[in-house]
Order: sequence, then structure tokens, then C-alpha cells
Amino acid sequence: MDIEHRNNITVTGNPRGRTVVLAHGFGCDQNMWRLTVPALVDEYRVVMFDYVGSGRSDLSAFSEDRYSSLEGYARDVVEICEALDLRDAVFVGHSVSAMIGVLAADMAPERIGALVMVAPSPRYIDDEGYRGGFSAEDIDELLASLDLNYLGWSAAMAPVIMGNADRPELGEELKNSFCATDPDMARVFARTTFLSDARDDLKKVRIPTLVLECTQDAIAPREVGAYVHASIPGSTLITLDATGHCPHLSSPEATNEAITDFLAAVR
Repeated sequence: MDIEHRNNITVTGNPRGRTVVLAHGFGCDQNMWRLTVPALVDEYRVVMFDYVGSGRSDLSAFSEDRYSSLEGYARDVVEICEALDLRDAVFVGHSVSAMIGVLAADMAPERIGALVMVAPSPRYIDDEGYRGGFSAEDIDELLASLDLNYLGWSAAMAPVIMGNADRPELGEELKNSFCATDPDMARVFARTTFLSDARDDLKKVRIPTLVLECTQDAIAPREVGAYVHASIPGSTLITLDATGHCPHLSSPEATNEAITDFLAAVR
């Protein structure tokens, strides 16, 4: 299979620089990184892509069996790295992609040499001694609503996820991104995302890792950022002065500064 076509891969930036892979979250596509790319392209080679079912990916490549687990998406990331022959790349993953990056780095350690986790969550459902931000009933209701009326769910959830009430255009953009995603494929990705539990995988990370959290995030509260940081030996935790779950859109300057400072430190 033509991986570059399957995942609509874009390569830009400095061909002599270290490669930085930017991976979007659920319901989004690579366009969500448009405010980060200008901060990277002078020094780094930048790779972006769309997960199958998102953006301008090849929808015919979708397999419910494959994408019903985070491992299926991680295999796609590894195949992208192999197709481009990436070595020691820095993987920047937003939301669920942060955990996909953890799995991909474990599958192909020679391909990924550092991680940036933007608003990560290894488990969204609360558990004994762990606060993920949602009860099991909350997630059941969220997924039931998504199954019943995907467009209505998108309109209701996008402003909550974006969490930036003074900039409603950002919530509108996220809603449009959700609505542009095939509903059946989005349902699979949503279940994979919100029902996943990748907490044990964090303990396997042995590469430089930056964890970025926001001061207020309805999807990944600060207890989650603290948990991720504590679970990854030697990781760095930065709390961005940002509201919502998408700081690369709502607070791009602070997000970009944190990422570029980390990249400079792990050269």
C-alpha cells in the first residue's frame, strides 16, 4: 500500500534538520498544526499526516478491526516512519495521539527518539486512585449521544473541548473538523479513544519526554498531566497558561515556545 497516499503525508521544513512528526487528535486533521509549523520549519524537517478516516486520508484503507485499538493507529505511525525512513524522530502527539506515540515508540524505538505529549490522557475514565475526568456513565452517555446524532454531538462537544469561550471561532473550527469526518469511522475512533487504558504503557517510556498540560482542560484535567509525568521517568511537565484541550490553537505562542525549547534541549 502507498502509505504516503493512505495517510496524506506532508513533508516540509529544513531537510537537513531533525524530523518532527506532528500527529493530530480525534476528530481533527493535520491542519490543526498550522500555527505550530512556522515555529519549526527553519530548523526542523516537519512531517504531518492524517489518520485513516480523518482529513484527506484514503478512506478505503479503513478497517474497523485495525482501528478498534490504539495499537492499530500506532502501527500506522510506524509504517509512516518506515515509508519515510525516519530515524530518531521527535513525535509530537495531541490528545489521544500522545498515547499512540508512546505505543509507536515502543514498537519501533529506532524510529522515534523523543516524545512531546500535548494534553495527553492514558485513561479518560476515573478509576480507584486515578482521576481521568469522566465516570464510566459519562463516557457511556457521550458515546451513546455520538451514535445517535453525530452532527449534533459535534456541535455540542466542540466548544467544550476547545474550552475557549472568548474565541468561539475556535470551537466552530473544531465542530467543522468533526463534521468533515466520516461518522462511522469517527464512532470507531471515539470508542478507541475514550475507552482506552494505556496507563501501563507509560512505564515503558525511556526516551526524553515533554508533557504539556493546560491550566483548565475539561477533557484532561491537571491530575492527568501529573499522573503522566509521574509515570514516565525523567519526563518534563509544563503547565501552559491556556484554557481548553487544544493549546496549539488557543495558545500557540506558549505551546510553540515549550516545544521548541524542548527540541533544542534534546538535540
